Amino acid sequence: MKHNPVLIREVIECLNPRPDENFVDCTLGFAGHSKAILERIKPNGRVLGIEWDNEVCEKTGKDGIERLIVINDSYANLKEIVERNDFCPVDGILLDLGISSWDLEESGRGFSFQRDEPLDMRYGKSRDLTAREIVNKWTEEELAEIIREYGQERFARNIAKNIIDTRRKQPVETTFQLVEVIRKSFPRGYKFGRQHFATKTFQALRIAVNDELENLKAVMPQAMEILARGGRLAIISFHSSEDRLVKNFLRNRQKQNSLRILTKKPVVASSAEIKENPRARSAKLRSAIKL
Repeated sequence: MKHNPVLIREVIECLNPRPDENFVDCTLGFAGHSKAILERIKPNGRVLGIEWDNEVCEKTGKDGIERLIVINDSYANLKEIVERNDFCPVDGILLDLGISSWDLEESGRGFSFQRDEPLDMRYGKSRDLTAREIVNKWTEEELAEIIREYGQERFARNIAKNIIDTRRKQPVETTFQLVEVIRKSFPRGYKFGRQHFATKTFQALRIAVNDELENLKAVMPQAMEILARGGRLAIISFHSSEDRLVKNFLRNRQKQNSLRILTKKPVVASSAEIKENPRARSAKLRSAIKL
């Protein structure tokens, strides 16, 4: 499978990597962004790559990419990881908050509504909470809240109620079972748009399982703390709640004169990139430089 890092040209422009600098890629994946950075920080620059998914971490580590340090951990522990590996100075930090094509198509963990898989949705197997547990054990109010807040799904209440009604008869254990519950939750005659009707609910469950918004809140102050003066931070978000958190964090820190925002508006993918890689459609890149 081909793994296309999104906004790669724009990321390089924002981070402006130069020879012998050090960078942290908080969401390493298959090192698409990191390889581009490493090319520009030759001969001695290094990238510390953090990857939560142990399977992805193992695959990327086996590639033997020179000057790349691969760490299996959550970026919520950024400062501790950097200190533990004596990785300094840090001249730039990247976060790509999107889900990878490997997660959707090869992981077998139920991220995609187009494959019949167990409802897991964990990036890191060290976590106990799964999508199956949320769907089968959380209350109707809790389900409706996360589907509405994390998925921005207008029919969140209907979906939550139907999940409860369904699981009273039998547990909802697979993606296709859940898709069928979601399908029945829309009003009769409702006209579906281009987006699949299960997209928002699956997104909401994934965010809840992996505590993604709380992890983002935790990592941004750490990033600013460990960055060297003049160091750059670049964050790619795919969800309005993520983008709002990033935007507000950067604005508040700019008011405190601790950073300068480099992207007055979020940078988005070109039509050519979206045509080649449709998941880039919702990507928004914001960046800043530490003062």
